[in-house]
Amino acid sequence: MIAFSTPSTTVLDSSGGRCMYEQVDRLREMGPAVPVQLPEGVGAWSVTRGDVVKLLLTHPGVSRNLKKNVPSYEPGSVPWLSPWVDVDSMATAEGKDHARLRRLITPAFTPRRVEAMRSRIEVIVARLLDKMESRPGDEAVDLHATFSYPVPTEMICELFGVPADQRAQVLRLFVAVGETDVSEEESLAINDDLLSTMRTLIDAKRQDPGDDLTSFLLASREEGNEPLTEHELISTLLLMLGGGSTTTINLIDHTVRELLAHPEQLHALRAQPDRWNDAIEESLRAHCPVMHLPMRWAIEDIDLGEGVVIRAGDAILICYGAHGRDPGVHNEPGAFDIDRADKDHLAFGLGAHFCPGSHLARLEARVALPALFDRFPQLELAIKPDETEPEHTFIGNGITALPVFLRHT
Repeated sequence: MIAFSTPSTTVLDSSGGRCMYEQVDRLREMGPAVPVQLPEGVGAWSVTRGDVVKLLLTHPGVSRNLKKNVPSYEPGSVPWLSPWVDVDSMATAEGKDHARLRRLITPAFTPRRVEAMRSRIEVIVARLLDKMESRPGDEAVDLHATFSYPVPTEMICELFGVPADQRAQVLRLFVAVGETDVSEEESLAINDDLLSTMRTLIDAKRQDPGDDLTSFLLASREEGNEPLTEHELISTLLLMLGGGSTTTINLIDHTVRELLAHPEQLHALRAQPDRWNDAIEESLRAHCPVMHLPMRWAIEDIDLGEGVVIRAGDAILICYGAHGRDPGVHNEPGAFDIDRADKDHLAFGLGAHFCPGSHLARLEARVALPALFDRFPQLELAIKPDETEPEHTFIGNGITALPVFLRHT
C-alpha cells in the first residue's frame, strides 16, 4: 500500500462520461484538492480547479517519479497503477533523466516532421472512407470501430514499425490498461501481457530493423549513444504507442458526436473550412481525451489554502480536463461552441511534461474530420448524443461505440 496522509472522503467514480464530469464538478466545489480513494485502496488528492491544476503541473515541489520520492513503495504492489508509475520513461523521469529520454523521441515530432506525415495520414483516411462507402447508407455503422479508432492506431503502429501480425494484440492491451474498473488479477494479467508484447516487438525489430522509431530507439541503446536500458526502452514504447493512439481516438469521436449534435456549427465549418481548428480546440477543451493521468507526488508540504495541505509523499491526481470545464475559467463550460473566443485547455499537459505528440494528434484530426464530412455530407447519429456508452475508467475519456448512419446514395 502507498502511504497517504489524509483519510479519503470520496471514492473516485470509474463510470466515465457524464458521471465523471458531474463528480469533477462536485469535487471542484469541495476545495482546492480533495482526498479521494482510488482502486485497491490507493489514496490521492484530486485536483479539479483550473488555477490549482496549473499551479501543481509546474510546481517544483511536485514530481512524476514515485520510486525516487516514496521509498516505502514496492514496484508492482498496485497492479492497476503499475503501468503508470513503475515505468522509466520521460513521463516519470525528472531533470537530467527526463531531458535525456525526451531528446530521443521529440525530434520525430517537430511541427515540420509531423507535417511531412500528412500524406500518409491522408492515405489511411481515404482507404478507411472507401471501405465505409461500400456499406449501405441506411445501415448503422460504428464510426468508432471503423474510423476513429483505426486512423491514429494505424498511423502510430506504422511510425513505430509494429508488424501487422502484432498490431491487434498491442492495441487491445493499450485499451485494457486504461480500464480501472477491473480486478487485481485482471490488472496483473494485462501488465504481464504488455511486457511480453513489448519484448516481442523489440525482438522483431532487433532481427529485422527498419525505418521506424522502435528500430531507432533500439539502435540508440545498443550503439551506446545516450543508451537506453531495457526497461527504459520498454517504458518509452508503452508511453508512445499508448499515448499516441488513445488521445486522437477520443478527440475524433467527441468532435464528430458534438458536430452531429450541433448541425449549425457543422454548417459553419463547411462554409469556412479553414475553421476546423476551432472545432478541434473546442473539443479538446470540452472533452479532454485523457481526464486523469496517474500520478504525481508531493516532495514537500504544499499549502493550497482553505485548510488544505498536501503532505510530502502524498499522491496527487490532477484532472487535465478540469481546467477546460471550470466555470471560473470559461463561461458555460459544458456547452460546445466553436465560436467561443477562449478555448484554453490542458489536454496535452503543461510545462516540462507537455505531450510531444500534440502536433501529430491535431494533424490527424485536422485531416480525418473534414474528409469524413466531405465524403458523407448527410452523416447522422443513429442514437441520441447522450446515449453513447463511455469507457468505464477515470483515466481516459473515451466512448465504446459511435453508431451513425452514413446516408450516402
